[in-house]
Amino acid sequence: MRRRKNWYLTLGLILAVLSVGYSGLGLFWTPYSPTAYSAADRYAGPSLAHLFGCDHMGRDVFSRTLEGASATLTIALAVLAIGFAAGLVLGALCGYYGGAADAFVMRLCDAIAAFPSVLLGLVVIAIIGPGKYNVILALGVLFIPSFARLVRGEFLKYRDWDFVRAARLMGVSNLRIIFVHILPNTWPVLLSGLTIGFNNAVLAEASMSYLGVGVTPPDTSLGRMISEAQSYFATSPWLILFPALVMILMILGVGMVGEGIRERLGDG
Repeated sequence: MRRRKNWYLTLGLILAVLSVGYSGLGLFWTPYSPTAYSAADRYAGPSLAHLFGCDHMGRDVFSRTLEGASATLTIALAVLAIGFAAGLVLGALCGYYGGAADAFVMRLCDAIAAFPSVLLGLVVIAIIGPGKYNVILALGVLFIPSFARLVRGEFLKYRDWDFVRAARLMGVSNLRIIFVHILPNTWPVLLSGLTIGFNNAVLAEASMSYLGVGVTPPDTSLGRMISEAQSYFATSPWLILFPALVMILMILGVGMVGEGIRERLGDG
């Protein structure tokens, strides 16, 4: 079991570093302009000059995949930051104090979690309009309940342990108990939850962009590239293959890291 766990972590970290590093590279450098048209290179296949080929407008797919992956990564991290930060505070306070406020917040989380995040995201986007920042805001808010429930569960487990009771007897403030004494003990489980949340954020952003309500032209993302290329799959499969492969490797790598963390916790 330990050898399998190490393989999950090792291979997952390799895939995650490669895919996330590739995505981050697009923030600073692309070999060609992602929006530069070239009639002579329309539908050009993969070659040394264009590693991932060119699309129906002669745009370099490698450059566009770099830009699209960086956009997907940025949006996913921003969504994760909003959902995790707000969910951490809500879950910690509800789990530690309990009471009527805890019951109300959890019932609200249950109501939100009862609907698919992409469906609710589409409703929100229909109200506030499409665009990268609106997608970040909509998905970030929709990711709060899952993190709030995860954090709350951990705080319910720890709030009556002896070290917490001892801190109360010593006169330590509740906020210090929450964020200094209990929170560090929850990080192993929270790290595993973060990997799941990241993959869900990537898939949600890709779904929104695929449906045309996420990243808007001239910007692009992996989901939007797949949407634009589906009409050319039979004649130019590389237009879908490479963006999809980058997204799959990113999700697979981060997912394997999360699985490795869960197995380590199980072994511990």
